[in-house]
Amino acid sequence: MKTLAALALVAAIGLGQGKKEFEVASIRPIKDPQQQTAVQAGIRIDGAQVTMAAFSLSDAMRGAYRVKGYQIVGPDWVSSDRFDFQAKIPTDGKPDEVGEMIRNLIEDRFQMKYHREKKEFSAYVLTVAKGANIKATQIDADTATAPVNITGGGSAAGVNINWGRGRSLVFADNKLTATKADLPSFVDAIERFLDRPIVDQTGLTGNYDLSIDLTQEDYTAMLIRSAINAGITLPPQALRALDLGSMDSLFRGLEKAGLKLEAKKAPLEVIVVDQARRTPTDN
Repeated sequence: MKTLAALALVAAIGLGQGKKEFEVASIRPIKDPQQQTAVQAGIRIDGAQVTMAAFSLSDAMRGAYRVKGYQIVGPDWVSSDRFDFQAKIPTDGKPDEVGEMIRNLIEDRFQMKYHREKKEFSAYVLTVAKGANIKATQIDADTATAPVNITGGGSAAGVNINWGRGRSLVFADNKLTATKADLPSFVDAIERFLDRPIVDQTGLTGNYDLSIDLTQEDYTAMLIRSAINAGITLPPQALRALDLGSMDSLFRGLEKAGLKLEAKKAPLEVIVVDQARRTPTDN
């Protein structure tokens, strides 16, 4: 199951000021059909070296433009075709400028043209529950400056995400467990298991430990939903399990942790890809 092949967790990387570009960069299309449906995808920043494995153009755009996958509208291949990105940050560059460097890279190599517009979505809005006192968890000093190595993998047995620096999320055995997770990363991960996007209105900026017990019905429905959101075609008997999941155990678990999830309408900005090369220009 390629549940997390489209998880572009580079979204945690911010944008810098002014135009920033990699010193050198290459984008290699993945032509092997087995690699195209890989279960592993991730980004690694080790010193000046940046590696993004099995990323789609949509994945790269999510971090570069700081949007979610559902906020990107374009041809099907933008989400299905996969590429290996390798780049070098210039000597005067910083890791927190990588997002803008990726944006400039894909606009150049894919010759991408786009526009922004507003669209109303059926969404879940995440807030802090009334009277809740949520305590942040400290990241160990010895891991706070470690190289960024973000990976994700999924199968019928569950999903694992490693955000690096001691931060992770595990979805397995009827349980959702986040360790030292920041809210944007946590929200980005769990909305892959749901039928609509999540708008984070908590205002929380720390890192948190969360443990949520799920019923078998909700766990199965969420696992199937993650496969659907990853573009996997499932047989009718599997899809019927969606009707058995109410998500009540997820909502109760979040509220027990001090968070409230409510279904609402929300206007969100989308990026519409008007033009892009399916094969990037020469490196």
